[in-house]
Amino acid sequence: MKLIPNIAKLILVLILVPSLALAQVNFNNRPDDDLGNVEDEFQEYFFEALKQKGIENYDRAVDALQKCLNLNSKLPIIYFELGKNYNKLKNFGAAEDALKKAINMQPDNEWFLDELYDVYYQQEDINNAIRTIKQLVKYHPDYKEDLAALYLREEKYRQALQLLDELDTELGVSQSRDAMRNEIYRITGNADDRIENLEQRITNNPNNEDNHLKLIYRYSQVGDKKKAYKAAKHLLKVKPDSKFVHLALYKFYLEDDKVDEAINSVKIALTSPEINADAKAKVLKDFVAFVAKNPEYESDLIDITALVDENKDAQTHSELGQYYLKAGDKVKALSNFKEALKQDPNDFKLIRDVLLLQLDIKDFNAVVEDSNTALELYPAQPMLYLVNGVANNKLGNHKMAIDNLEMGLDFLVENPQMEADFYSELSLAYKQLNNISKSEAFAKKAQALKVQQ
Repeated sequence: MKLIPNIAKLILVLILVPSLALAQVNFNNRPDDDLGNVEDEFQEYFFEALKQKGIENYDRAVDALQKCLNLNSKLPIIYFELGKNYNKLKNFGAAEDALKKAINMQPDNEWFLDELYDVYYQQEDINNAIRTIKQLVKYHPDYKEDLAALYLREEKYRQALQLLDELDTELGVSQSRDAMRNEIYRITGNADDRIENLEQRITNNPNNEDNHLKLIYRYSQVGDKKKAYKAAKHLLKVKPDSKFVHLALYKFYLEDDKVDEAINSVKIALTSPEINADAKAKVLKDFVAFVAKNPEYESDLIDITALVDENKDAQTHSELGQYYLKAGDKVKALSNFKEALKQDPNDFKLIRDVLLLQLDIKDFNAVVEDSNTALELYPAQPMLYLVNGVANNKLGNHKMAIDNLEMGLDFLVENPQMEADFYSELSLAYKQLNNISKSEAFAKKAQALKVQQ
């Protein structure tokens, strides 16, 4: 496979190759001497070769083409067809020999050179592939991109970048070439060249928002926050309606103690349909962390979260839950954890956080119900049996508590703290059922584990 397949070229080959042959041997002429028999025979073998190649009988195609050569060895198209069939058969030596003969007869034939390039590329003979593709670049710019990729493979980064620059100048930037360019920058670690290239692109096309955003990111990546901040403000000046610039600006504003501007940027980012949910979650997470250290801005956090109530994802709700938990507002924390769990009902960490908070606020009925549901998903999680036992004990369902606690112990492995908690709850349950001997036995087990810790 070549680096950049050209389907159009392949179609043209199929159309033009028979025409090239027919142009040199007129199969429609009626013979008026014995030579006519030779032309008829050549025609028969040539079209037999094309037919066999079309149904992927490459060996038979080669046999037919060899018969053509016996009749006329001066037609480059026969060597070309031989080269293609040998290439399909992975007989690369024979393919190379045949194609070189075709090229010697027609040195400037693009299709012949293209097939020879493919022979070298399939063998990973990169030096010969480069030598051949250099002859092809005058026919189509795609070959330049192929050549740049070969230079990259051979670690000839300067030559590759030069070709990519030429193509960008001729055709404009493209994702495939940018990916190649970024791979070179990643390998060489040459951040200055990468930044210089972006700066030049912005000079050439100041209204291209994508280049501005990439420049901001690259400055941030190399730790030059001052230039990144300057680049972000420049983009806002050039494109005042840009939404994506606020993904960078809110951070710089917070660091610059421009909280009002930061809040405005956060609001723009969180309410912009162009910005994806993951990016919004990151913005909100950062602002939650800021408010955790600066609680005087909690009212702004409430306003901001209200703007995105319908669009908050599970991660956002989870982050808000952690914030409110640290702030001591267990009700709001639980509300956000529950919302997150609705969107991601299989997240065990969320299940655990919800159950522990429900225990904390003494909503024991909810603990029993939700832990029973969770046990259907995670029947081997001892923590679920423990919280279920605790809640049932609180509700006076001591037999049910014992059943769940004893079942949970079967799944417990090397967790002395949790094991002690199981024994304490079992002791409590048996005590309430007036089975004092068992109650005391479990109490002693719990105490022994606590002493070991």
